[in-house]
Amino acid sequence: MLGRISLGTVGLVVGGLLTVVGFIAYFSSSATLNLVGFFYGIPLLLGGLALKISELTPVPYSQPPSAAALALRDQQATETQHQIRKDVTRYRYGQSAHLDSSLESLGLEPTDDERPVLVALREEDRDGAYALVLEFESEYVSLEKWNSKREKIERFFGPGLRVEISQPGEDYIDVALISTGAVQA
Repeated sequence: MLGRISLGTVGLVVGGLLTVVGFIAYFSSSATLNLVGFFYGIPLLLGGLALKISELTPVPYSQPPSAAALALRDQQATETQHQIRKDVTRYRYGQSAHLDSSLESLGLEPTDDERPVLVALREEDRDGAYALVLEFESEYVSLEKWNSKREKIERFFGPGLRVEISQPGEDYIDVALISTGAVQA
């Protein structure tokens, strides 16, 4: 729940309100409110600004999960699938992109400018198996490069998964992490 709320925005709003109250109290000679406004408002405002600058917004679903996909998620999803879904659908701070360290470990991030960008995700029923599909904009990393890393991706994301890679459009790659049912969360 907390990951779905922008802490930067909360800090900016609360800090801004307290700072304004502090200024109003200063000019109306209310010492107690003046201190609260300045000593709490300004640091909260600055902290909110710092968080807002380093904020990474949640990745949206390209389509809402069907009831069948949700039922399969509850039955078959691995801990890794749960963790990826939770991590990319919440606000993150201090990272340059979603899954950046994973892409770097897999050798799919030549440089920061050429990194594939996770733009959406979806959950599917693939022949009775739960699939978490990560949709990347991958202008600089080709389908051939992704396919050459398929086995490494399967090992990296752990047991109980198989990986299917497809190219739905130019410069877009879909990576489907499909539960094999061998290891459940």
